[in-house]
Amino acid sequence: MDRAAGGLAADLCLYALSALFAWSTATGSTLTSHRAWGALAAWGYAAATLAVLTQLALRHRPASRPAEDHPTCPADGRKSAQDTPVCQASRTITDGADRAGGPEGVGARAWVTVGAWVAVAVVPLIVQAVQRAGGAAGRAQEEVLVVEESARRLLDSGTPYLGRDGIAALPEPLLGYTPYQPGMAVFGLPRAVFGVAWWTDARVWFALVTALAVLLAARLLRDGTPAQDALLVRAAQAASVLPLCALTIATGGDDLPVLALCLLAFACAARGRFGWSGLAMGAAAAMKLLAWPVALVLGAYAVVRRSTGRYAAGAAGLPVLALVPALLVEPAAFVENVVRFPTGHGLVTSPAASPLLGWLIARHVPGGRTVALVLLLLAGLAIGLWLLRRPPRDAGTAALITATGLLAAIILMPSTRFGYLLYPAALALWSLPLRAPTRVDHELVDVVDGVSPPRDRDHRG
Repeated sequence: MDRAAGGLAADLCLYALSALFAWSTATGSTLTSHRAWGALAAWGYAAATLAVLTQLALRHRPASRPAEDHPTCPADGRKSAQDTPVCQASRTITDGADRAGGPEGVGARAWVTVGAWVAVAVVPLIVQAVQRAGGAAGRAQEEVLVVEESARRLLDSGTPYLGRDGIAALPEPLLGYTPYQPGMAVFGLPRAVFGVAWWTDARVWFALVTALAVLLAARLLRDGTPAQDALLVRAAQAASVLPLCALTIATGGDDLPVLALCLLAFACAARGRFGWSGLAMGAAAAMKLLAWPVALVLGAYAVVRRSTGRYAAGAAGLPVLALVPALLVEPAAFVENVVRFPTGHGLVTSPAASPLLGWLIARHVPGGRTVALVLLLLAGLAIGLWLLRRPPRDAGTAALITATGLLAAIILMPSTRFGYLLYPAALALWSLPLRAPTRVDHELVDVVDGVSPPRDRDHRG
């Protein structure tokens, strides 16, 4: 399905269905910020849909290079001794390469993706940030306010967390909780230091870090072949224009930089740069607890590649360095915010209450919270056993294991959100370009370039 019409068929479905989702959000959501996003994003997705329809129309043009120009394959299309699988595949790659630079090729699809992200994520984000700075209410979700307030507390007291007594004294105790790791407060520092302005909105900095990390990851994984570029376009869409991501970055956004840094860590690992991979993973883990299981799976791959030390220095070092000041200043506040509140033992209940399996069990089954936590623990043990018996041999497999584990965890957590599904969705699609290219892939590219592949008696491609 993904290869139909050179990937344009899937693009058309993605943008058209996303336009319907945005329209339904604009007309049916109970949240002001979500309705505002939908009203703008619907037009952005519609424009992207029109762009893909134009690309499909242009796809019917004749190929720019006839098949008989190929130096190694028969020109008349008849079966012959030369018509080998390598020859057939190289003809396909040649045709794809001819179209890659055209208005319907992979490069154009990438630019449509960038334009769509600006239209459905960046523009709604900036509009809401400007309106919020002007005094409009309901232009940001609670997590934005929490992150910005945690940064102010960090500057005032040395810890982003408020103790139980301080939370109880607030008129709205829910906004006193900061269920993140200390590193998340960094995104609130611009507002804490420079005051109220649209550009000091935490979401603006969420978006900048997200865009930078995704671009760096894609650049690392590019190998110059149209097939890999096509996989990267689809992967980039999963981390940017997918409604789960676009809505999140425009209205809340704290999950997107964490996800993007995880993707960058996998990309660095795929290229053997485990020191940088550990730093990217450590930065994500220093912001949100959800990144910790991702760090463990990627760590298993580092063990396979005998790069544990280089990886662990950043992956474990950065979260520890971020935790130390908060634990020294007021350890009880850290436990109240990061442990008691997410597990349902805080002064108020977490608003993360999407009706997935764990939440339903916790709500409707006697002792349901314990049952859900036991199931979550069993799922974690199953993933651990998977890693022990079949450790990942490439970064793509590690990403797929991570996506599977996170999907199980999100479904089984007693307090969960539908929005968390953006993690397994993005990781699953990024697992494809993360896989190391096989020797056959390189030989096919050599054939397309007119270079004879090397002979090797031990070739098992």
